[in-house]
Amino acid sequence: MNRLTQIFAILVFVSTISLAQGFKVKASGEKSFTFFDQYGKNQVTFFSRTPLEDITGTASAIKGGVKFDVSNFSTLSGKITIDVASMKTGIDMRDEHMRSAGWLDAEKYPEISFEIKSVSGISKSADNRLTGKVLGAYTMHGVTKDVAADFNVTYLDENEQTKMRAPGDLLGVRASFNVKLSDYGVSHMVIGNKVADEIEVSVNVIGYIQ
Repeated sequence: MNRLTQIFAILVFVSTISLAQGFKVKASGEKSFTFFDQYGKNQVTFFSRTPLEDITGTASAIKGGVKFDVSNFSTLSGKITIDVASMKTGIDMRDEHMRSAGWLDAEKYPEISFEIKSVSGISKSADNRLTGKVLGAYTMHGVTKDVAADFNVTYLDENEQTKMRAPGDLLGVRASFNVKLSDYGVSHMVIGNKVADEIEVSVNVIGYIQ
């Protein structure tokens, strides 16, 4: 019985180590990063693919942030928000339609957000780089649903090169996921023809130390 107890304890210990995936960098402990970028370089891209037309758009008014234990990325929490008014597709009239009451209704629902709920499948591709999946509460057009996103995160200890961007450590975040407009109460006669119901979303942002 004692032998079985020892084996069980070892298995629990090993599984705990494997689950506690984190960065191997100079930094340690809990760190917080903000996604607010005064230079407007942070960007969220959305893509619609239909037989009639492909549409690529961007949003640059990004807020929010994350925090986590450097040695255990499963502790990740936080939220990212974009202003609907900042979404652009390259055609002013189309942008006005997109922000109108018949579509995303920017006046009534000015923000789209993704709030982190959990992280899974963490894998270390380099000492300062992790990949995995993040589950979050995605809110758009007044509706909130759970969405899973693939992520790739890079932790950059402060160095002479990073100082050219900003003082302190930096966090590079790339993530991608799909959302259906119909799931969020967005409906229009052109959806499925000129605008896809399923939209591909890509996030490419830098987090700045707080």
